[in-house]
Amino acid sequence: MSKIGHNIYIATLVAITFFVFFYLLFKGLSYYQVNIEERFFHPDYQSLKPSGIFGHGIGIIGTLLIIIGVSIYMIRKRVKYFAHFGYLKHWLEFHIFLCTVGPIMVLFHTSFKFGGVVSISFWSMVAVFLSGIVGRFIYIQIPRTIEGRELSLTEVKNLKTDVGGILNTTANLDESSYREIIELTKKKIEVLQGNFITNYFKNYFDDKKSIRRAETLLKNSNIDKSGYKKIMQILQSEISLNRKIDRLTTMKNMLKYWHVIHLPFAVIMFIIMIVHVIVTILFGYRWVF
Repeated sequence: MSKIGHNIYIATLVAITFFVFFYLLFKGLSYYQVNIEERFFHPDYQSLKPSGIFGHGIGIIGTLLIIIGVSIYMIRKRVKYFAHFGYLKHWLEFHIFLCTVGPIMVLFHTSFKFGGVVSISFWSMVAVFLSGIVGRFIYIQIPRTIEGRELSLTEVKNLKTDVGGILNTTANLDESSYREIIELTKKKIEVLQGNFITNYFKNYFDDKKSIRRAETLLKNSNIDKSGYKKIMQILQSEISLNRKIDRLTTMKNMLKYWHVIHLPFAVIMFIIMIVHVIVTILFGYRWVF
């Protein structure tokens, strides 16, 4: 998949997610705004209640989307036969899409009424969803091959570019500007105080400051537009790579701990979800079949 094709793919998934959310919201907005005790008298009650034709339907579809989203990603990741069926990161993106749209539909299926044992499944689903966002953040901090394999520290260091050589051949910089840009792209050994979150944001803004300084130095060198764009892309990549090297071990450890949190909530969600489905069928609730 080309870069443009991948961007279209991501944009389509995001657009569908927003469409589903706002469609469900506007369809039942007047119903959801009514107090739970008074919803029985609402004209859309028979349709939008959890056992209604629409409410029940989106619950079933949402549950299936979650099951499919989890299953296809696990199969693609763990079964060697499917290793050649597209890049793992694209499957992860589709997994995230299905496991975002699915919970949205389940949320509207509940009509924002949470109680009983099923609420444990719902809040477990919320925990899985939120931890999934955290997991995605950790995932993208770890440099990977295009297939999705984690790179070792040595492999990451080998990705670094000869910035000095490119500056010499592309930009007409004075000695002072040249040395300053080289210094901006060097990996600095820092001893930071505070927790990971504060350090992360401090480093983020420091990197932004470094990039802005490099932009100023390059613009003052009267470099042509294509050369400026090329060098800035390289500098941004180098500065980002330096941070990823700094955080590589930390992020890999965090990903291990993340699985310990994410997996139990997912198991609880599925167990109670299955119990909920069985009880619903035993009590005679049907959809269109």
